[in-house]
Amino acid sequence: MARRPIIAGNWKMNKGTAREAKELVSSLVETLSAAGGAPAGVDIVLCPPYTAIAAAQEAIGDFPGVALGAQDAFWKASGAYTSQISAEMLADLGVRYVILGHSEMRGRFGVPEPDFTPEILHFLGETDATVNRKTKAVLAAGLTPIVCVGETLAEREEGRADVVVENQVRRALADLSADAVGGLVFAYEPVWAIGTGLTCDTDEADRICGLIRQIVGALHGAETAEAVRIQYGGSMKPDNAPDLLSRPNIDGGLIGGASLKAADFTAIITAAA
Repeated sequence: MARRPIIAGNWKMNKGTAREAKELVSSLVETLSAAGGAPAGVDIVLCPPYTAIAAAQEAIGDFPGVALGAQDAFWKASGAYTSQISAEMLADLGVRYVILGHSEMRGRFGVPEPDFTPEILHFLGETDATVNRKTKAVLAAGLTPIVCVGETLAEREEGRADVVVENQVRRALADLSADAVGGLVFAYEPVWAIGTGLTCDTDEADRICGLIRQIVGALHGAETAEAVRIQYGGSMKPDNAPDLLSRPNIDGGLIGGASLKAADFTAIITAAA
């Protein structure tokens, strides 16, 4: 079956003021308009910091084909959870997608892994169990999770990449129905390729995305596996996007640095189309 490509821009902790967000979104809208508008066959998602969601929504206006996403959500709807944001709150702002389990959220709180530079440090203590809770909460709010999975450099060098990814996928999907799983998005992000300029070999990226699809199939059947969309994330840029996006198991990209430049992001969207 044909899966609709999805290109999502993860702004991380950038462009978080109202002015910055409006400038970036306005530039993107202008660039897309000059290219003939947002391609009808591609889902485009912008994931700004929480502080810029409303401004980004205002700048998108009635421009078609661009949806809002958020970079995380808590698994409770309300309560004494200082600093947390619920999926219901995000839905009220017009958000439609939520990134969950990003590598920069995973790991032991405050304890760096030996192969991590400060720029790609796991530091917020996300676990497979909390990713599962958040996935359920996001689905319950009527939003689409973008569930991130991927191995560190140490895990890959030890030959454990497949096992790590399989465990993350299985634990993220615990107690979810086939219908729910078929509607979500996975993002394979080899941790060592995020923000480093390194990119996973295209064949290997497609193989791991295929592994994710195979695991989904083992859990929920071939139809669900064919329906689920799987992005590649990890230094996707205009020059490597066409090759990556041409592969059968790669259905889009979760874009970091290139999403902060309207021309680069548009080029990746065009490659997906």
